[in-house]
Amino acid sequence: MAGQVSPSAIEGLARHEFDALNTLLLVVILGLCVLSSYLIKKYKCYYLPESAATLLVGLVVGAVARVMDPSKAELDFLSFDPEMFFFLLLPPIIFEAGYTLRSKQFFRNIGTIVAYAVFGTLVSTFVVGYAVFGLAKVGWIHVDPKNPMEAMMFGALISAVDPVATLSIMGNPELHCDPLLYSLVFGESVLNDAVAVVLFRVFSRYYTRPELATSHQVPSAVAEFVVVSLGSVAVGVAIGLMTALLFKHSRLRDYPTYEVGLLFVLAYGSYALSEALELSGIMGLFFCGVVMSHYNSYNLSEVAREAAEVIFHGLAMVSETFVFLLMGMGLFTGRFSGWSPTFILFAILLCLVSRLLNTFPISAAANVARHGDDKIPMKMQVMIWFAGLRGAIAFALSQNMPGPHKDIYETTTLGVIFFTTIICGGLTATMLSRTGMKRVPDSSGGQAGDEDDDSRPLLGNTDRGPGGREGRPSRGGAASGFHGWWRRVDASVMKPLFGGRSGADSKTRAAETGGGGGT
Repeated sequence: MAGQVSPSAIEGLARHEFDALNTLLLVVILGLCVLSSYLIKKYKCYYLPESAATLLVGLVVGAVARVMDPSKAELDFLSFDPEMFFFLLLPPIIFEAGYTLRSKQFFRNIGTIVAYAVFGTLVSTFVVGYAVFGLAKVGWIHVDPKNPMEAMMFGALISAVDPVATLSIMGNPELHCDPLLYSLVFGESVLNDAVAVVLFRVFSRYYTRPELATSHQVPSAVAEFVVVSLGSVAVGVAIGLMTALLFKHSRLRDYPTYEVGLLFVLAYGSYALSEALELSGIMGLFFCGVVMSHYNSYNLSEVAREAAEVIFHGLAMVSETFVFLLMGMGLFTGRFSGWSPTFILFAILLCLVSRLLNTFPISAAANVARHGDDKIPMKMQVMIWFAGLRGAIAFALSQNMPGPHKDIYETTTLGVIFFTTIICGGLTATMLSRTGMKRVPDSSGGQAGDEDDDSRPLLGNTDRGPGGREGRPSRGGAASGFHGWWRRVDASVMKPLFGGRSGADSKTRAAETGGGGGT
């Protein structure tokens, strides 16, 4: 009859009101977290990192929500959703990191970074995985003592050094972190996620089909990792270069709003395409950001170039805050049915031991190929070991654990994240001082050394990376070998084709813009 409202319409209105009130609550809490980050910076409370403060705020909010006897719908609304994390919150963080990257810093240390990311993650995965399986066999922890693949999946996910946590803590410019140290730790955190995800997928397949877990499958697992890694890089680079061509040969610079919007859409496309092809969206998006910054930043109008960096940085900051807030609330809103303090303690110990077993041997091997001031000193190796921060990627993977022990693995992963973020993160400033890994800004507040100096920060955005820090003396002379060859090809072929300047023009632009764009 006319004038009557259908039950479905009433239910829809009630649902809308419910979502509005809960969204308002999250927005208020998120705003408080941002303000707390501001206060931490203002009063230099380095013993409490911004990410740790947000994690604790989430913990309190989750506890209060739990005490108020929330409904299932309310718990669902406040719970950590892996798909929302991977497809909504993570992309802005990874893209901003790639877009503001000091590419010369990153690629100069690429060999060492790859060694940490690949071999380090493999060592950590197998040490943690087999140790957990052994503990289950003797009955010290209550997980599957028959199928080792379950423990290996946990070893893979907990071995991922998280780029979100690394950026949030070691990327704090007030810590004056040594640029080479930051380059190695951050570079490892970006690349080792691909290794961890591939290993997790392989072990997951072997868990559901144990007959596949034979020595004959090792070559196929290695091949899968190589295909995923190279394929992800290829997708990111290809979309980055296509973006540069589009912007270079169009008049988009006349419309800065469209420039920024299209830049973000195309970058997100590299992440979505990589994931759709079952590759690593993180690696694809990261290298897309690197290529866009290196070439396409010169094709943008001045308004769009400055706006893009500010907008991407703001989106990344909000996403980071939201991620840690959700993880903090997840301790109470996750509705976990299983907790094991013993497993959490063992997991923390195994993470420390496994990182010890890969950091120092790999550093020693890398130092054989590094010379003079490029060698990784023992104190820096200690910081690399200490800076193995775990975060949202490990937690998101833990929510995809199969089997009846899923809750145990989720809560253990949360325990490790809380320990590395609050304890290790809170002690980072002290450890940097004790190990001599802090760098004091020069008197002018500018960069020490020339454009290729290792003392320059890995990230160009001064609000994110350890910018403006003194570091090791610059290595004089022209680059030789592959690096020298690539510089010549880049200057004579790539930049004229895709965009960019070389030589004195690049240095002049870097001085004018503070290095925010690509070089």
